Amino acid sequence: MKVRRLSDRAWPCSAMVIVAVATAAPASAQELSLNYERLSSIEEPVAMAVGDVTLLLNGVLDLPVIVGEDDHDVDEAGLIGNVEVTALAQLSNRWQVQLGYFGQRATDAGLVSGSRDRTTDHGALAVGGAWGTVFAGHVSGIVRQQTRRHRGAGNAVLAFDDVRGRIGEESTAYVGRFGPLVVSAVADTDGHVDLGAMFQRPLGNRDWRVTARLTDAALQAPGNGHTFRTRAYGVVGEMIFGSSSFDVGLGRERLSADGTGIERWQVASGAQTKIGVVTLSIEGRYGQTGDAEEQSAALGLQYDVARGLSLNAGINFANGRHDRDGIGFVETDQTEAVLSTRYSF
Repeated sequence: MKVRRLSDRAWPCSAMVIVAVATAAPASAQELSLNYERLSSIEEPVAMAVGDVTLLLNGVLDLPVIVGEDDHDVDEAGLIGNVEVTALAQLSNRWQVQLGYFGQRATDAGLVSGSRDRTTDHGALAVGGAWGTVFAGHVSGIVRQQTRRHRGAGNAVLAFDDVRGRIGEESTAYVGRFGPLVVSAVADTDGHVDLGAMFQRPLGNRDWRVTARLTDAALQAPGNGHTFRTRAYGVVGEMIFGSSSFDVGLGRERLSADGTGIERWQVASGAQTKIGVVTLSIEGRYGQTGDAEEQSAALGLQYDVARGLSLNAGINFANGRHDRDGIGFVETDQTEAVLSTRYSF
């Protein structure tokens, strides 16, 4: 009997199929969320029924003031606003259909986060049932959101804490929950894929979460315009005890093009706790791209004033510089303090 060797492109898809088949429990539909940005509403969405369709609306308005290490004066106050609208309906066969839109406008989101004067738009359609949910549209960030480390509090932004390769914005995706296991997959029109799995369940008086992610994507490098193929894998472990959470993430990525190969690895960790109306977080990351170091750290604070209204602060540090064959993969050395008033609805 002949044994056929899997191609390089097929290895991650095969891994996802094995995971899905190994779970005997039926899947369940997942809610559509297109917000892949760092600001997300902490409130339940406003709901309204229009005939057989349910409309959901939520969003965030943030007014930041940013001070950088090289600035002698306070930067001008910026504005970040986003809104997410979802229309849901259930068909006669019990399938759930969702149509979603997310939009964000940032006029000054920070030095480290690199989001100044940027507009983001996402739209997607989802159909879900007992077998899970299939998505089509701007859904490239679904696996990242399912498997990432916990976001920092307030205005904390941990730089470099993601793979460099990117999936095309126009993609198709699948998410299914099999008991405590959630599997997810994204594929774009160029054949790039992003696969993830998350397992979460309580054990004693603690809640444990473990995720894994495999990515086969591309990176358009600045400088000479090389397109690198990237292959990355990472794992995250998280423990929640009471109002506190602790996590650690490990990742490795290889960038290759025209005989050039660059290895990139990272380790990141963080802790977060809530004391009354105050939420505090601390995060740190160390990694290397080739022989160049990447370092980042973030401190965050959120003070809840009233329903949806909060005062937020963050101190973010990022340092990394790597240039190879005229390609500037990493080039930053910044420390910023960010204060903001935020309203979530």
